[in-house]
Amino acid sequence: MKQSTPALPKGERILVTGGAGFIGSTFASRLVEDNTIVALDTFDRDALRHHPGLDAHPNFEIVKGSILEPSVLAEAAEGCTMVVHCAAIAGVDTVMNHPAKVMRVNLVGTWNVLEAATKVPGLKRFVDFSTSEVYGAHAWEVGESSDTVVGAVGEPRWTYAVSKLAAEHSTWTFHREYGLPTVTLRPFNVYGPRQIGEGAVHRFVRQALSGQEITVHDDGNQVRSWCYVDDFVDALLRCCVMDDAVGHSFNIGNPRATVTTLHLAQEVLRAAGVSVPIRFVPWGKANVHLRVPDISQARSILDYEPRVDLAEGLAKTIGWYRELEDVGVVP
Repeated sequence: MKQSTPALPKGERILVTGGAGFIGSTFASRLVEDNTIVALDTFDRDALRHHPGLDAHPNFEIVKGSILEPSVLAEAAEGCTMVVHCAAIAGVDTVMNHPAKVMRVNLVGTWNVLEAATKVPGLKRFVDFSTSEVYGAHAWEVGESSDTVVGAVGEPRWTYAVSKLAAEHSTWTFHREYGLPTVTLRPFNVYGPRQIGEGAVHRFVRQALSGQEITVHDDGNQVRSWCYVDDFVDALLRCCVMDDAVGHSFNIGNPRATVTTLHLAQEVLRAAGVSVPIRFVPWGKANVHLRVPDISQARSILDYEPRVDLAEGLAKTIGWYRELEDVGVVP
């Protein structure tokens, strides 16, 4: 299938909440030459330090603040033509330790961003980030019309999915009731250079390159589909410029890159050319056992097709980590 390449945004003023994060900063770096990027972030996770010169670019504006601060949001959104809402509390360990914060930031914060967006005249696009976790613990080739589920009350893991699903419903209601031009993305395990915080690829690569044993939870038979960050950003860019995207949710991932967690660890070792033990450790907490997307809707409406297979993506990711090691920087 030949993939079309839509024109990139040009001359826009784009508010990116979570603009210092992994995906937000990667998106900003793609557009900053021809657009003004307003990055709103608390800087709890700062990936900007891995984008040399981005923070000093004349088209890049930094607003240090939280999506829980309506006045800060209103000022940041003033004059913007697009809003890309990446900001959230994420990462399994963080979610488990701070479930109340997860609910407040992801739900109340998203509502605040939506409210601010309705006050921006002529807004062309509002893109919201949801999560593949809305499909629950067993999700085989799930599509956007598949049932979304939530886990048991009292299990902190599911506060993330619940908060994101409620935020996704909120985004849709603003589209339906107020005509806000919204799009929602459901990411499936995005990885790549400049990733910070948590994530299996990030952890496995760091362990392998430092000569540590790789730790795999339980028996390693959990199944995931891994999406290289450039592929995800390509889909995000399409949502910004393609009018047919408005009003829809999209699964964005790479079904071709579907492997068990154990296989992922083995592929990291192979790509890195190192040999360290793999150790299985009990997880003992709620887990997602199977997560594979159906991306038919993204293919049909966005003409989206992931280009980077797992072997290539891991090679690029490991190469970036090694470049940092060469100059004595720990990602």
